[in-house]
Amino acid sequence: MWGSKKGGNKRIDSLVGNNTKIMGDLDFSGGLLIDGKVIGNITATEDEHATITISEKGYVQGEIQIPNVVINGTVEGNVYATSHIELAKKARVFGNVYYKLFEMAMGAEVNGNLVHVNDDKVTATLEVKKEPAQLEEPSKDVVS
Repeated sequence: MWGSKKGGNKRIDSLVGNNTKIMGDLDFSGGLLIDGKVIGNITATEDEHATITISEKGYVQGEIQIPNVVINGTVEGNVYATSHIELAKKARVFGNVYYKLFEMAMGAEVNGNLVHVNDDKVTATLEVKKEPAQLEEPSKDVVS
């Protein structure tokens, strides 16, 4: 399960390293690996095969709108996976998860709603934006 990335891009084009913190929104194409912290929204508007992988040490505070999502770290915000999402055993999501295909390992945690959507509903949901991500420093005890 972990790392199978069904329908996604297996290559990594961009990396947010372990000692890196980005404050602001990201828009990418291809594959993105997050080992550090991102405080802002993450999207892949131009790539229907884009994949984001959030490692065990990775942390995102903001909304994620990516076709293929693999999480083994912490996300504070809603996740919109228009194709496929995998939650590995150390995944922690504090927000709603909107998905088309869903995989979850024993030990993963979702503190929010799981909402199955078809293609039409995903597009409509993405157009109705929620409030922007809070741009504040996460507490040090959330991710070590």
